[in-house]
Amino acid sequence: MKLRSAGICPMGLLFFISFVQPVQGQTQPLAPPAGPFSYDVTHEVTLNGTVSGVLTKQTPEMVAGSHLLLTTLSGPVDISLGTFALRGAGALSVNSGQQVEVVGVMKTLKEKPVFLARTVKVGDHVYEIRNEHGIPITPQARERANQKAAQNWETR
Repeated sequence: MKLRSAGICPMGLLFFISFVQPVQGQTQPLAPPAGPFSYDVTHEVTLNGTVSGVLTKQTPEMVAGSHLLLTTLSGPVDISLGTFALRGAGALSVNSGQQVEVVGVMKTLKEKPVFLARTVKVGDHVYEIRNEHGIPITPQARERANQKAAQNWETR
Protein backbone atom coordinates (compact mmCIF):
# COMPACT_ATOMS: atom_id res chain seq x y z
CA MET A 1 0.00 0.00 0.00
CA LYS A 2 2.89 2.38 0.77
CA LEU A 3 4.41 1.82 -2.67
CA ARG A 4 1.22 2.77 -4.43
CA SER A 5 0.73 6.04 -2.51
CA ALA A 6 4.40 6.95 -3.03
CA GLY A 7 3.85 6.73 -6.81
CA ILE A 8 0.82 9.05 -6.72
CA CYS A 9 2.60 12.00 -5.05
CA PRO A 10 5.25 12.51 -7.76
CA MET A 11 2.61 12.14 -10.49
CA GLY A 12 0.33 14.66 -8.76
CA LEU A 13 3.23 17.06 -8.37
CA LEU A 14 4.13 16.79 -12.07
CA PHE A 15 0.48 17.36 -13.01
CA PHE A 16 0.33 20.48 -10.82
CA ILE A 17 3.63 21.87 -12.15
CA SER A 18 2.42 21.51 -15.74
CA PHE A 19 -0.28 24.14 -15.05
CA VAL A 20 1.89 26.66 -13.19
CA GLN A 21 2.92 29.65 -15.31
CA PRO A 22 6.48 30.89 -14.92
CA VAL A 23 6.65 34.28 -13.20
CA GLN A 24 10.04 35.28 -14.58
CA GLY A 25 10.05 38.11 -17.03
CA GLN A 26 6.91 39.81 -15.80
CA THR A 27 7.82 43.49 -15.88
CA GLN A 28 4.42 45.14 -15.76
CA PRO A 29 4.00 47.38 -12.71
CA LEU A 30 1.10 46.75 -10.42
CA ALA A 31 -1.90 48.83 -11.40
CA PRO A 32 -3.45 51.07 -8.75
CA PRO A 33 -6.55 49.57 -7.19
CA ALA A 34 -9.74 50.32 -9.05
CA GLY A 35 -12.99 51.38 -7.51
CA PRO A 36 -14.85 54.45 -6.40
CA PHE A 37 -12.55 55.18 -3.44
CA SER A 38 -9.29 54.30 -5.19
CA TYR A 39 -6.72 57.08 -5.21
CA ASP A 40 -4.10 57.52 -7.93
CA VAL A 41 -1.60 60.35 -7.38
CA THR A 42 -0.93 60.47 -11.12
CA HIS A 43 -4.45 61.91 -11.52
CA GLU A 44 -4.03 64.62 -8.90
CA VAL A 45 -4.96 68.19 -9.76
CA THR A 46 -4.79 71.46 -7.86
CA LEU A 47 -7.89 73.58 -7.31
CA ASN A 48 -7.85 77.18 -6.14
CA GLY A 49 -10.91 78.92 -4.86
CA THR A 50 -12.90 80.55 -2.09
CA VAL A 51 -14.49 78.51 0.68
CA SER A 52 -18.24 79.07 0.52
CA GLY A 53 -19.05 76.61 3.30
CA VAL A 54 -17.58 74.18 5.82
CA LEU A 55 -19.79 71.17 6.53
CA THR A 56 -18.90 69.17 9.63
CA LYS A 57 -21.63 66.62 8.92
CA GLN A 58 -22.57 65.30 5.51
CA THR A 59 -26.08 65.31 4.14
CA PRO A 60 -27.63 61.94 3.13
CA GLU A 61 -26.59 62.34 -0.52
CA MET A 62 -22.96 63.13 0.38
CA VAL A 63 -19.99 60.90 1.07
CA ALA A 64 -19.31 60.39 4.80
CA GLY A 65 -17.16 62.92 6.60
CA SER A 66 -16.68 66.65 6.54
CA HIS A 67 -16.72 68.74 3.37
CA LEU A 68 -15.59 72.08 2.04
CA LEU A 69 -17.79 73.79 -0.48
CA LEU A 70 -15.37 75.57 -2.78
CA THR A 71 -16.18 78.22 -5.35
CA THR A 72 -13.71 78.07 -8.26
CA LEU A 73 -13.54 79.88 -11.59
CA SER A 74 -15.08 76.73 -13.14
CA GLY A 75 -17.94 76.60 -10.64
CA PRO A 76 -18.71 75.06 -7.24
CA VAL A 77 -16.86 71.93 -6.08
CA ASP A 78 -17.67 69.56 -3.20
CA ILE A 79 -14.37 68.83 -1.44
CA SER A 80 -14.42 65.65 0.67
CA LEU A 81 -12.18 65.95 3.73
CA GLY A 82 -12.96 62.56 5.24
CA THR A 83 -13.86 61.99 8.87
CA PHE A 84 -10.66 63.25 10.56
CA ALA A 85 -9.60 66.53 8.87
CA LEU A 86 -11.51 68.81 11.25
CA ARG A 87 -10.82 66.81 14.44
CA GLY A 88 -7.95 66.65 16.92
CA ALA A 89 -4.66 68.48 17.27
CA GLY A 90 -3.41 70.00 14.04
CA ALA A 91 -6.87 69.82 12.46
CA LEU A 92 -7.70 71.86 9.38
CA SER A 93 -8.69 75.40 10.35
CA VAL A 94 -10.64 77.18 7.62
CA ASN A 95 -13.63 79.51 7.41
CA SER A 96 -16.02 80.69 4.73
CA GLY A 97 -14.52 83.41 2.58
CA GLN A 98 -10.93 82.17 2.83
CA GLN A 99 -8.86 81.43 -0.26
CA VAL A 100 -7.50 77.87 -0.34
CA GLU A 101 -5.49 75.60 -2.60
CA VAL A 102 -6.59 71.96 -2.61
CA VAL A 103 -4.65 69.04 -4.13
CA GLY A 104 -6.56 65.83 -4.79
CA VAL A 105 -8.47 63.64 -7.21
CA MET A 106 -11.94 64.10 -8.70
CA LYS A 107 -14.22 61.06 -8.32
CA THR A 108 -17.85 60.19 -8.86
CA LEU A 109 -19.35 58.86 -5.63
CA LYS A 110 -23.04 58.30 -4.97
CA GLU A 111 -23.54 59.39 -8.59
CA LYS A 112 -22.17 62.88 -7.84
CA PRO A 113 -18.79 64.47 -8.52
CA VAL A 114 -16.67 64.89 -5.39
CA PHE A 115 -13.06 65.99 -5.00
CA LEU A 116 -11.06 63.82 -2.58
CA ALA A 117 -8.64 66.24 -0.95
CA ARG A 118 -5.11 65.07 -0.12
CA THR A 119 -3.80 68.46 1.01
CA VAL A 120 -5.42 71.82 1.76
CA LYS A 121 -3.29 74.96 1.84
CA VAL A 122 -4.69 77.88 3.83
CA GLY A 123 -2.36 80.87 3.79
CA ASP A 124 1.14 79.48 4.37
CA HIS A 125 -0.02 76.34 6.19
CA VAL A 126 -0.47 73.02 4.37
CA TYR A 127 -2.79 70.51 6.04
CA GLU A 128 -2.33 66.84 5.15
CA ILE A 129 -5.78 65.26 4.77
CA ARG A 130 -4.91 61.92 3.12
CA ASN A 131 -1.67 60.13 2.39
CA GLU A 132 -0.44 59.39 -1.14
CA HIS A 133 -2.64 56.27 -1.19
CA GLY A 134 -5.78 58.26 -0.37
CA ILE A 135 -6.08 56.98 3.20
CA PRO A 136 -7.34 59.68 5.60
CA ILE A 137 -4.78 60.80 8.17
CA THR A 138 -6.08 60.35 11.71
CA PRO A 139 -5.55 62.87 14.52
CA GLN A 140 -3.24 60.34 16.20
CA ALA A 141 -1.11 60.04 13.04
CA ARG A 142 -0.93 63.86 12.79
CA GLU A 143 0.19 64.04 16.41
CA ARG A 144 2.91 61.42 15.87
CA ALA A 145 4.12 63.26 12.74
CA ASN A 146 4.20 66.56 14.67
CA GLN A 147 6.16 64.96 17.53
CA LYS A 148 8.62 63.41 15.08
CA ALA A 149 9.06 66.74 13.29
CA ALA A 150 9.68 68.48 16.63
CA GLN A 151 12.28 65.86 17.60
CA ASN A 152 14.03 66.22 14.25
CA TRP A 153 14.06 69.99 14.68
CA GLU A 154 15.62 69.69 18.15
CA THR A 155 18.40 67.39 16.93
CA ARG A 156 19.64 69.90 14.34
